[in-house]
Amino acid sequence: MKICIYGAGAIGGYLGVQLARAGADVSLVARGAHLAAMRERGLTLLAGEEKHTVHPRCTDDPAELGVQDYIIITLKAHSITGVIGTMQPLLGPHTRIVTAVNGIPYWYFYKHGGQYENSTLESIDPGGRQWREIGPERAIGCIVYPATEIEAPGVIRHVYGNNFPLGEPSGEITPDVQRLADLFVAAGLKAPVLDRIRDEIWLKLWGNVCFNPISALTHATLDVICTDPATRALSRAIMMETQGIAETFGVKFRVDVERRIEGARKVGAHKTSMLQDLERGRPMEIDPLVTVVQEMGRLTGVATPALDSVLAMVTQRARIAGLYDGISTPSDPRALAVA
Repeated sequence: MKICIYGAGAIGGYLGVQLARAGADVSLVARGAHLAAMRERGLTLLAGEEKHTVHPRCTDDPAELGVQDYIIITLKAHSITGVIGTMQPLLGPHTRIVTAVNGIPYWYFYKHGGQYENSTLESIDPGGRQWREIGPERAIGCIVYPATEIEAPGVIRHVYGNNFPLGEPSGEITPDVQRLADLFVAAGLKAPVLDRIRDEIWLKLWGNVCFNPISALTHATLDVICTDPATRALSRAIMMETQGIAETFGVKFRVDVERRIEGARKVGAHKTSMLQDLERGRPMEIDPLVTVVQEMGRLTGVATPALDSVLAMVTQRARIAGLYDGISTPSDPRALAVA
């Protein structure tokens, strides 16, 4: 089984070490100092008191790797369109794409049913390129719950969590998704195969859509956002708007808003990924975490006044800092095109 991890940063590196230790034929696509360090010294994972180093094949040229059985995309979601061309040599007739990214994935409306079947969303897949050139039929959904970070080039630190729920867009438990889940489990990871993967996508996005932009605007950590009365109320308002949108697509939330906020508060003084990107001068995941929810709200006719205000402010904040390379905010349902 050949597996390519495309975008071997913190999460990709964590997966790379664990899968390699389980005996999988793993290759990693990376760049810069991180790639140079992995080539020279291998890839090291620090987990508590444990230290593990593996030596998988690492490259910045996917053409060297050949056709893969699975490509696990661990890039930031807004970066995927830019690598579609270089990803092509990895794709064979049976290659599966595992979208281990935050937010709504490009394949969301594949096998969805109803009036939005086979639609694409401009905010996450401009021009429908991922849909056309990668293909929704290849996709396996994956939600990333662990927290990891690059401690130094070639060195990944695992902070907490090992849960990677998986699921086919159709809800079927196919041999492909079961084989991948079995490998993840053999690698010491949790990988439940879900028949309603979209519910889990929205459950994670439910927090990201509010906590991430609020943190980027206030520089507050999760415990502060969820404790301060004003930011807690704003988070709740955005989450209620988001829930209204998701439920029009048949999504079911297994916890209520207050429990979700409390869960985030208990994480403690954690900086969201968007705040970390802002502080490190990296483009922020505004479109896949926030703009896409607004776009889906426009599509369904669900008003999003709280989300609209926060989105406008965080987008302007990112533009001033030179950290926004996304699309213009969609203003009407025509932004959604049918593939």
